[in-house]
Amino acid sequence: MVKTPSRPLAPATRLVTGGRRAEWTGTADQPGAVVNPPVYRASTHLYPDTASLKTGPAKNEDGRFYYGRRGAPTQWALAEALTELEPGAAGTMLYPSGVAAIFGALLAALRPGDVLLMTDNAYEPSRTLGRQWLHEFGIETRWFDPQDPGAFAAALCPRSKAVLLESPGSLTMEVQDVPGLAATAHEHGLCVIVDNTWAGPLGFPALEKGADITVMSLTKHVGGHSDLMMGSASAGPEWYGKLRRMAQLTGQVVSPDDAALALRGLRTMGLRLQQETASALALAEWLGTRDEVARVLCPMLPGSPGHDLWRRDFSGGCGLFSVVLRGKDAAARNALIDALELFGIGYSWGGFESLVTPLDPAGTRSATPWPLPDMDPADRFGVRLSIGLEALEDLQADLERGLAAWRGATG
Repeated sequence: MVKTPSRPLAPATRLVTGGRRAEWTGTADQPGAVVNPPVYRASTHLYPDTASLKTGPAKNEDGRFYYGRRGAPTQWALAEALTELEPGAAGTMLYPSGVAAIFGALLAALRPGDVLLMTDNAYEPSRTLGRQWLHEFGIETRWFDPQDPGAFAAALCPRSKAVLLESPGSLTMEVQDVPGLAATAHEHGLCVIVDNTWAGPLGFPALEKGADITVMSLTKHVGGHSDLMMGSASAGPEWYGKLRRMAQLTGQVVSPDDAALALRGLRTMGLRLQQETASALALAEWLGTRDEVARVLCPMLPGSPGHDLWRRDFSGGCGLFSVVLRGKDAAARNALIDALELFGIGYSWGGFESLVTPLDPAGTRSATPWPLPDMDPADRFGVRLSIGLEALEDLQADLERGLAAWRGATG
């Protein structure tokens, strides 16, 4: 059991204490008290009588048993812990993946006939939702340059109801002026949704910075061990009720076993982020000195595009950044990737292990070109790196091996 604190707790402490209510873990003077909320595997919740059964639907809040689709103590503990990390949040909904969380936020904010504005550096599945599902249901999506506030303002129209931001973008790493864009959006009555998976609430308090709904893929940093799929959406009082209603109408629920894994990962997330961020920054600095590298896309790196906004708005980062290689073709880039021994080739990021994927975003841009206008058109291909917990010297040696393969490749 965690006692009621006598003073406000720092984020690192809230990572440890969040969601550990006495009614979910037992009390110190009660035999069987535990540190972690037990895993409640239950689809059916039982009532003592028909009167209690009748009142169940009316008490729609976490902490009250009703039916398995509304969760039980394992899921409630995770949602409460995440809410406690988000300044200004009234509650958090859990979803079976990060994409499901993004979709849940969009469903809460949009109706047929509405217009969604989406940053052009958005996660590709978010773009696919805009092009396909939203389009099929009569919702128009308009993309805008993530680094041009004027382009956002120009895309607004009377039917605009929401904007989806992602800062930094998880592929090309552009940082947006979220407070500025949110202020403009609110002047026109839009709901501001931020995919905050890269920094999370420890590095960027999205609701405090102007977001109405902040989304995370818990698959990444919160899980941290590459063994679960989950997403979350947190919001203040105005939007949390809408999120909850839509999540329940569409039957969104997560496994209690996965919720327990996410809670376990949450407790050490701060330490893992510190290590991954430090290693990523060191590697980004080193790669920036290499002749093979045209540009390092890492907002934490001084001189990198977006660094000034990152320094103004963020208090932390993570291990994800991208590298644009100098000239050559995709085959040479692939030779670099295939030569790596420690970096796994696979999607996702934020786990304990380092990963690499090809970087070639030309086909996923709508409002802005790739390469960007200030880049050499020959510098098109690169890699995205997710830095894990391996020793820095080993990761650097592995990247040196990859760069040697790139130099030896033709094209």
